[in-house]
Amino acid sequence: MRSEENDGLVAQIIDVLRQRGETLSTAESITGGYISSTLVRISGASDVFVGGLTAYSDEVKVAHLKVDPKLIKEHSSISEQVVEAMAQGAIQTFGTTWAIATTGVAGPGPVGSHVAGTVWVSIRGPINQTTELALPGERETVRNAATSSAIAAFARILNSRV
Repeated sequence: MRSEENDGLVAQIIDVLRQRGETLSTAESITGGYISSTLVRISGASDVFVGGLTAYSDEVKVAHLKVDPKLIKEHSSISEQVVEAMAQGAIQTFGTTWAIATTGVAGPGPVGSHVAGTVWVSIRGPINQTTELALPGERETVRNAATSSAIAAFARILNSRV
C-alpha cells in the first residue's frame, strides 16, 4: 500500500477515534515502529494516539508489555498467543481503548521454523482480531506490507463497529 493510501486510512482512523473519545497504542516487533510513525505523520494524531513500544527483543516484551515468558517458551515470540499478549500489554501499559501489535519474521531468512514473511497482527479493544499473514518480498517490503495490513485491518474494524 502506498503511503498516500495509508495516510487516508490513518486520517479516517483518527477522526473515528476522536469522535468516539477512544485512544490507541501500539506494540511493534517486526514493524519496528513503522505503525507508530505512520500514525503520527497525520496531523491530529496526538488527539488519539497515546504511544507505542518497539518490543524487538523477548526481554522487552516480558519487561514492558508483561508478556508471560512461558508463552514465548511454549509458542515462540512469533505466534498468535504472544502477539495477543503484546496487544493486551500495550492497552495496560498505555491505558488505551485499542492496541495494534505485530510480530513476525521480515527476513532475509527464517527464524526457527518460521519462514520470512510470516507476520502476526493483533488488534485488541472493544473488538479483538488476530491475523496471520504470509507476505512475499524482501525485508523492507514485508515490514511495509505488515504496517499497511495492520492499519487497513484496524480501519475495517472501526468501520464495522457502529
